[in-house]
Amino acid sequence: MKIVVTSPSFSKHPMLIKDMEDKFDNYVLNTKGTRFNEDELIKYIGDAQAVIVGLDQVTPKVLDACPNLKIVSKYGVGLDNVNVLACKERNIEIGWTGGVNKLSVAEMVIGNAISLLRNLYYTSNLLKKGKWKKNGGKQLSETVIGVIGVGHIGKEVIRLLKPFNCKILVNDIIEQDEYYKKNGLTNVSKEDIYKTSDVITIHTPLTDDTKEMINASSLALMKNDAVIINTARGLLVNLDDLEVALKTGSIGGASLDVYDVEPPMRNELIAIPNLINTPHIGGNSKEAVYAMGSSAIGHIVNFFGL
Repeated sequence: MKIVVTSPSFSKHPMLIKDMEDKFDNYVLNTKGTRFNEDELIKYIGDAQAVIVGLDQVTPKVLDACPNLKIVSKYGVGLDNVNVLACKERNIEIGWTGGVNKLSVAEMVIGNAISLLRNLYYTSNLLKKGKWKKNGGKQLSETVIGVIGVGHIGKEVIRLLKPFNCKILVNDIIEQDEYYKKNGLTNVSKEDIYKTSDVITIHTPLTDDTKEMINASSLALMKNDAVIINTARGLLVNLDDLEVALKTGSIGGASLDVYDVEPPMRNELIAIPNLINTPHIGGNSKEAVYAMGSSAIGHIVNFFGL
């Protein structure tokens, strides 16, 4: 049996490499850090029976060109890069564990929320330029937090927010009234979240309904000191509209860990002083990387009964 790994971060993680050595005789790691296009991915998978895939697009064309493939095991949590229906139609198993990196992402959300509200990032960068500007912003405690998407990561953010005594507004397409009541959450429309929240954090999948949900219209509803955090999917936010909102001061700040194209080619946006930019590392703590990798390996082990 042959297994290929597409993810560069998986392929350079010593503990995951050791786990691969212990469990499989024939495997290939992406040690060159290649980002595969469709044709390159087909060639890379070749005659393998299993693939551990990161962010590469697993399309019907890829599946048809790799007839030996029996399982696509996801390294990570989002499945929007895997054509799930095409896998089912071809009887190809999907190995996936939801929320495996939830703590890593949620901690980043809390950290960036505090950094934006307290002007930590902004004033630190000013001080590096020799500018002493004492603007301590406001505390996270007792602010209004809007959580859009109450899945694994959204719930983890809510759990970490408990000591801060915030008013938490939530919105999700799935009814979770018992969970909301138990945790003192207020279920409202997205529009109400936009209008009243001090911090808006997005944790939805990318669908036709959620694509560019943050746009000129939604930004116009927000308070002028509100901050937005997106650690989910880049196309949830219209970055052109966000750039205008930040430059004109119609919102207070933002944090982006994901982009419409990665790496982003938006130098003007990235240079905005009250925008925290990170290179898609929300779920990339060393603990989360190992958890995601172990989960992906485990799905293959279980599928083949090894």
